[in-house]
Parts: sequence; C-alpha cells; structure tokens
Amino acid sequence: MIYQKNDLTLDLELENMNTSFEKSKTGKVEWLTPPELVKKLGEFDLDPCCPIDPPFLHAKNNFTILDDGLSKEWFGRVFCNPPYDKNLNLWLSKLKSHGNGIAVLFARTETKLFFENVWDSASGILFVKGRIRFYHVSGGIGGTPGAPSVFIAYGKNNAKILKESGIEGKFIEL
Repeated sequence: MIYQKNDLTLDLELENMNTSFEKSKTGKVEWLTPPELVKKLGEFDLDPCCPIDPPFLHAKNNFTILDDGLSKEWFGRVFCNPPYDKNLNLWLSKLKSHGNGIAVLFARTETKLFFENVWDSASGILFVKGRIRFYHVSGGIGGTPGAPSVFIAYGKNNAKILKESGIEGKFIEL
C-alpha cells in the first residue's frame, strides 16, 4: 500500500542511498496488491498498511494510516505492502523483527533496504515474472508501477508457502 502524496514522483531516501521510483502514468500513488495473488499466500492475521476504505481486505485484522500501523504491536501472520515513503525501511525492519509474514516490494535488490532487511534476514524471496498489475483504492485494476516486484518471506513456514504459492516467478531460499 502506498499512501497518497502531493508530489507524483516518489523518492526513497535511505541515509546515503537514493532510489527513485517511477511516476505512474495515471498520477495515482496508492496501489493495492491484487487479491488473487494474496489468496495464493494463504490467510493473514494482520495487514498493517491497509487503505482507509479498502475495496477488499488481505487479512482478518487491518491497520490504516489513521491507526499508524508502525506504532502498533503486530501479531500473527502479517501481509505487508508498505507505503513507499521515507519510512519504507522502518516497515520492513518491523516485519523482519516480527519474523512472521510476507511483504511485497519493488525488486530493488541493490538498495540499503535489501541489505539491511532481506539478504541476511528473510527466509525466502520470490521474484515475480513480469509486472504486477496493482489495483486502485477504488477497486479497479490499475497499471504496473514501472518496476519489477518481489515477495519477501520471513519465517520458514512463509518461505514454504511462498515457494508453493503458484505465483509465477523465481523463488530463492535464503
């Protein structure tokens, strides 16, 4: 989930490493993971990055921007499509510390975010074949974000689920 900003260009600044994210042709910056992909990953107890008025839910329990999911205690199996802002590293770090869940991010494997929170911490990753067509908060299918995506599993059970999900791509056990 990406929270709306006035600036159409999203920049992720992680200390000394900058990674620019492409503009959407529609100008929208809030995208939802397709429900058919999340269903392939099983049931989730919590989505800490849920939109305020979602057209569909990915978990039994949901925190919106009004709840400030970063400040809340996470529980159970978590699905995380974090906001692509300056706090992206914090969201992934929190999921890494929680140790039980799956995140979806841009496949920016060279970034500090990946080196701090994925390569030595995650249990598995799935590089998605092609580009994911994310949904708008209105419920309509949107375009692609202009970058490849990757699912990141924390916990061996989540890695196994990700590997056996049937989502087309390349799974790598870490």
